[in-house]
Amino acid sequence: MTLPLLAIACATIITMCYVGLCAASPFGPCRRCRGMGHQLKTDRRGRLKRGKDCRHCKATGRRIRIGRHLYNQWAAIHREGTR
Repeated sequence: MTLPLLAIACATIITMCYVGLCAASPFGPCRRCRGMGHQLKTDRRGRLKRGKDCRHCKATGRRIRIGRHLYNQWAAIHREGTR
């Protein structure tokens, strides 16, 4: 098997795995708050306490995956075009 063909096969396998992941679990943990929904702060004594709610995920701790977002956009455009 030649090198370009092997690279294409690997890229195809990785893409199909990501498509399957987006179909099975469209939401992933938020990158900013690491899935907690809020930031952690320390008080003056050094103890951890809850901080502000995460604005990125709106305090849910989950965010939509990029592949799922692209699919949702494509589906909306397709729906609008076939009405």
